[in-house]
Amino acid sequence: MNEDNRRKIWKLIQEAGLYLLGQLPDHPNHPKGRNSYAHVAICVKDHFNTSYKDIPDEKFEEVVKYIEFLKQNPN
Repeated sequence: MNEDNRRKIWKLIQEAGLYLLGQLPDHPNHPKGRNSYAHVAICVKDHFNTSYKDIPDEKFEEVVKYIEFLKQNPN
């Protein structure tokens, strides 16, 4: 992904993490609460099988839609 798109995706990940603060369900592995920023980044990585930095530019819109999906479905 080119630098401009990387920055846009990172900003969206941060915004989604902020939006999800306190909304993620409790988990026994995270007794002090879950890190919503890490949750979004890990979900993107797992869904696309690579770091957001390495996703092809052609999938930019798909990544944006997936991040929006994560915001609407905080499970």
